[in-house]
Amino acid sequence: MAKISMKPGTMLNPVPAVLVTCGDSLATNIITIAWTGIINSDPPMTYVSVRKSRYSHHLISESGEFVINLTTEELAKTTDFCGVKSGRDVNKALEMEISLTAADHVSCPMIEQSPVNLECKVVEVKEYPTHDMFIAEIVGVHAEEALFDEKGKLCLERAGLLCYSHGEYFGLKKEPLGKFGYSIMKAKTRKRINRERMETKKKAGYRYGKKRKKG
Repeated sequence: MAKISMKPGTMLNPVPAVLVTCGDSLATNIITIAWTGIINSDPPMTYVSVRKSRYSHHLISESGEFVINLTTEELAKTTDFCGVKSGRDVNKALEMEISLTAADHVSCPMIEQSPVNLECKVVEVKEYPTHDMFIAEIVGVHAEEALFDEKGKLCLERAGLLCYSHGEYFGLKKEPLGKFGYSIMKAKTRKRINRERMETKKKAGYRYGKKRKKG
């Protein structure tokens, strides 16, 4: 396969497209973040990288808290708006009809329309030339009830999650290409898992696939 050599750059794609809420009841903002991820399992640790010039950088630095709100295909326009507009100039929640609700463990609010919310407390800040990396512990998680099957398993494929790749937003495929370990799975086990997946789909009726209120 022929390849073309390029200069070093941020070519890791796709990446998440999440809405990060920060601040408190007096000053709240929502910023779109693509540079985020998981960095430890136990305790669960994550990070967001934010430019020093951003309004949210000041809010997170002051409070040491933020909430990562996962986004969906229906939140694509909201996600884009919150990434191109500054909280210094506009109330993003008001403009995009975003419903904010109180979190359990942090002072900043969560986004009601988001299917999954991760409450985070900053434990360390790493400074880099263009961005500062806020490393945080995930201290609370909230997931929409409709995402759980009858056995209590979280089925994120129902959410229609959003990702970002090279300047564009994409919806994730609802059908998985494989399950963890499927490359070495016995045919009998694979067949059983596929059967269980089909039964779950029929019972759930993909309720979450229906149109939801836009943010």
